[in-house]
Amino acid sequence: MKTWIWRIVTIGLPLFVCAIFLDSLRYKFTDAAETQVIFGLLDDWAASWGAAGLFGHTGLFSQYVIGSAELAASTLLLTGFLPGLKRLQALGSLLGLAIMTGAVNFHLFTPLGIDPNNDGGGLFVAACLVWLSCLALLVINRHEAAGLGRDLLRALRTSR
Repeated sequence: MKTWIWRIVTIGLPLFVCAIFLDSLRYKFTDAAETQVIFGLLDDWAASWGAAGLFGHTGLFSQYVIGSAELAASTLLLTGFLPGLKRLQALGSLLGLAIMTGAVNFHLFTPLGIDPNNDGGGLFVAACLVWLSCLALLVINRHEAAGLGRDLLRALRTSR
C-alpha cells in the first residue's frame, strides 16, 4: 500500500505542476485579457516606485519571460521521468518553486491581491498548490538536488 501511494505521489505531483504551468501558457503566450489585467496591475505597481515596464511586454518579468520559465520547468519535470535524468526533475522543481514563490508573493504583497480576475481566488490557490507541490518534489528529490549543488560547486571551483 505504501509503495502504491508513493508511486502516485512521485508521478502525480510533477504531472500536476506541469498541467498547471502548461495550461497557463495559453493565456500568457496569447496575451489574453486575464494576463493583461495581472501583468498590467503589476506594471502599474512597479511604475509607482520607478520601475515602469518591469512587467510590461518587453520587461524583465513579462508574461513571456514567466511563461517561458514555466515551460522550461515543465520540460525539466517531464524529462526527469526518463531513466538517468532524475536530477532534471529536481532542477525543474527548484525552478517551479522559484516561479511560484514570486507569484504567491506578488499576490500577497502588491495591489494584485488574491483575486485579480474575479475568479474567487482560484489562480492564487493554484499558485499555492503548485508551490507546495514543487516544495514536496524538492524534498522527495533532495538527494538529486544535493548532487546538482555539489556538481555546480565543483564546476565553479574548477573554472577559476
